[in-house]
Amino acid sequence: MTPQERRDLQALHEGHEDFFHTETDDGYDIANILDGSKTIDLSHGGGKLRDLARDLFSDMKNIGNESLRKRRIDYRTRRDRAQRRTDAFARQMPELVRAYLEWSANSVGKLCSETGRCRNTRPSTDSNVGQVQLYVVGIFCAEKRALHVQAKDYSVSSALVFQGVIPCAPLRPHTAIMIDALELFRVARNRSPHLSVQAFVKAISDLQGVQYRPYLARLFSIALDVYLQIRLAVNNLVLQALRRDTPDWRLKNACPACTYTLKDEPDLKFKMLFAMDGNDSLKRISREAIGGYECTAKGLGERFLGDDHYLARSFVDQFGVGCGDESLTQPMTDNDNPCAGRWKNMREDATSRMWGIFDEAGIFMAICRHGFSLVIADIVQSGEQAKYPIAVVSKLLEVFGSNIAGGYDIGCKFQTTLNHSTIGPRAQALNYTSLMPAFHGYAHHRLCQLRFLARYVDGLGLEDLEGCERTFSKTNGLASTVRYASPFHRCQAIGGYIVHNDEHDVYQNLTTMLLNNYKQALRIIEEGRSTLPHIMNDLGITDISVFGVWLSEENDYLAARSREPEEEMLQMEYWQKLVNLDASRKHVSDLAWNVATPSSAATSTFIQKDITATKRKETMRRHALENFEKDLKIVHEIEIKLGVTKRWVPEDEEWQTAGHLVANRKYQRCLHQLKSLVVARIFELSKMNQAGTGYKLRKHIAKALKARSLAIRTALDRFNTAARACSPPHPQLTFEEVVEYTFLADFDLLRNATREDISQRPWASPAARAAMDQYFKVCHAEEEIRCLNVEIRRIITYLHDEDRYMRACIAELQVSHPPLAHQVQLYHNVRAKFTNHHLRILTETVHLPGFTGTPLPGESTKTSPGDSVSHPGVIIPAALSIATAPTSLPETPESGDGDFELDEYEADEDEYGDDESALTLQEIIRISSDSYAAQE
Repeated sequence: MTPQERRDLQALHEGHEDFFHTETDDGYDIANILDGSKTIDLSHGGGKLRDLARDLFSDMKNIGNESLRKRRIDYRTRRDRAQRRTDAFARQMPELVRAYLEWSANSVGKLCSETGRCRNTRPSTDSNVGQVQLYVVGIFCAEKRALHVQAKDYSVSSALVFQGVIPCAPLRPHTAIMIDALELFRVARNRSPHLSVQAFVKAISDLQGVQYRPYLARLFSIALDVYLQIRLAVNNLVLQALRRDTPDWRLKNACPACTYTLKDEPDLKFKMLFAMDGNDSLKRISREAIGGYECTAKGLGERFLGDDHYLARSFVDQFGVGCGDESLTQPMTDNDNPCAGRWKNMREDATSRMWGIFDEAGIFMAICRHGFSLVIADIVQSGEQAKYPIAVVSKLLEVFGSNIAGGYDIGCKFQTTLNHSTIGPRAQALNYTSLMPAFHGYAHHRLCQLRFLARYVDGLGLEDLEGCERTFSKTNGLASTVRYASPFHRCQAIGGYIVHNDEHDVYQNLTTMLLNNYKQALRIIEEGRSTLPHIMNDLGITDISVFGVWLSEENDYLAARSREPEEEMLQMEYWQKLVNLDASRKHVSDLAWNVATPSSAATSTFIQKDITATKRKETMRRHALENFEKDLKIVHEIEIKLGVTKRWVPEDEEWQTAGHLVANRKYQRCLHQLKSLVVARIFELSKMNQAGTGYKLRKHIAKALKARSLAIRTALDRFNTAARACSPPHPQLTFEEVVEYTFLADFDLLRNATREDISQRPWASPAARAAMDQYFKVCHAEEEIRCLNVEIRRIITYLHDEDRYMRACIAELQVSHPPLAHQVQLYHNVRAKFTNHHLRILTETVHLPGFTGTPLPGESTKTSPGDSVSHPGVIIPAALSIATAPTSLPETPESGDGDFELDEYEADEDEYGDDESALTLQEIIRISSDSYAAQE
């Protein structure tokens, strides 16, 4: 700090001392009174301390006038001012919530349909009513208006909220935004995540015919934060009134079809089916990494709408490296898991530089099979590590207990990772099942598919476990909004969108999904019953149980050949080292010496050249001898392991057998490379036709496909060369045959055909495999029907019980607290507006030919307080039963006569400098108020 800055800081400190040691007209020293070192005489009539504090508060506001004191130098940063503004709003939040409840119930301050202006129903002739002049900004209007402030108002901000506007400053606002405009933006952004505050404010400016200025967007953002925090507080009050604020209540009742269990319903194999996956689109750049400062402000509190979806970072970190769990990037093997050591994320050392500029590198979330979000975790400064899915599974096991199953892209490897983690014993005791989604599962080995793929696991029905991909296709629209946001606003945007998506999109489509699944299952059953008997007749099959036997035989066959025998691996290595030894010996013998005669060494120039060549030959020969000795040493070591007493030669039978094994290994490696290229082509083709894929991405994929086709042709040539080298030669493939391969099963059969001919096995023929697929599709369709019958009855019961419970709660609150009853009604309407739609879809489902369920509601097993079937008994939250005394009427904020000279940060600098003193005096007024004592 420079000497001048030190002197300025001292002067600033002295200025505060002069203010707090000001004496009153009665000779009292303010500082001595506030710190309790001096007493004042109070009458028994009361009110003297209140009057004195109000006089001091008025004097303090006058001190802020430029004409009475010199303007001080402000050393605070923008972050400090933002935090002070946030703290001031947070202190007033209870009264802002009360005012919002009154406004929402009485429709005070909403737009007038005739004038388009803010409707003011407060009487202006009342002597206790003051006026506040400020700019009110709405959707179609922005003008300077006088809003009324009554003596019963706690503050100017609460008075403004009572009239339907949100102030942009906590104590002396110059600008206010109408709640209707803020609500329109909230809903529009949840429907179109690409919409930003700047774009919306620009649209309002265009509608009103005024020039857009950047500070207008900032003012709108301040008011939006206040409004969202008010909505959060109101939502919490509603949940408290309904007794739905217990821990994990939302998670336990996230999906009616999954969680609203009934008495005497058939048991399902899996109590909860969910999918989980990570998405790196919602990254947030760390401002510290790009030379800025990281915002530490939490917003108006640490909570936001949808925060109950988030897993705390401390909860996730306990499953990280060093706590018994390892990253997905760490190698891990399992004899029962063919993919345990195969799938890896990008290596941390290769991506550390990229992750370094991001604080949050994405999200990891879990959703139920119907699309409702369960939990979300931030991926913090890392890739998709194992601690994120482990934390998700741990939370869901804690809430739902036993018999749940989760689909994960690498569910096969995750099963091994989970078993080795700290929650492995608990997951096994609760019978947790790890699965693979249908689309991603086809990139795994055939043996892995037989054990983890949704098609071959009993109890899954037709579920593909790909719900995360559909959800991410929606949330990706938030990427541009959250990339440079603060940590709080990023979580606020993600949480708000997820909640809106669950309540408006997923819930609306719930019964439609069940109807479509029912139709699909009936169609598969009908097709299977008509085609499967003909296929079985052609194959000579009389018992359908043979398909299960074939699947077990294929699983046993692939499991027995999933790894090369150790003896064969040593023999192939020995053969290869012998080949290398023979090449080394030949290289040594080829290095012959050059002979120079006296006649050939006639000149000195030739002699010098001959010396240089000799030295080069000596070096080459020494290197060749060293390589020969090294190869010979390796051969000796392998001979000891194999117990070879006589070294193999090309004429020996062992040499020829090992040579065939090596040729087959090359064949398999060429086959693996060809398979990888074809699978990549399949995925790119599917992505190219996927809805929502942009033009540039489609062009990029098309270019990649063109290059991929050339790579496939090259790999195919190598494969055919290796196939011809086998003994006996293996079948060769054409390009047309390769591009017709759709999944990995065909490649896996080709790979294992190198050891024995499986073409004669019944389950290896194309017709038999088609029959197997058709049979298991029918079996899973029948499972889906049984599951849908249970879920449909759950939804019918839920609709009946929820409507009855909510109506009873609203009726009780209408008597005890009408404003809160209005909010409960709005809470109920979010889902109740879809009831007629659901009943219509359910009626259509019940009348489907082949429907085997029941349309009658059942009896729920969920009888805890707050559940839909429980006895209605609302409570009034404590926050609404405590009244707060109003302060004296604030003076009208000064505002310029020009157009929108309203940069709220600069206009309120002096205000935030005196916030702490002002709020302290307000507390004194509140405590000493006679009216407050009477209310208590």
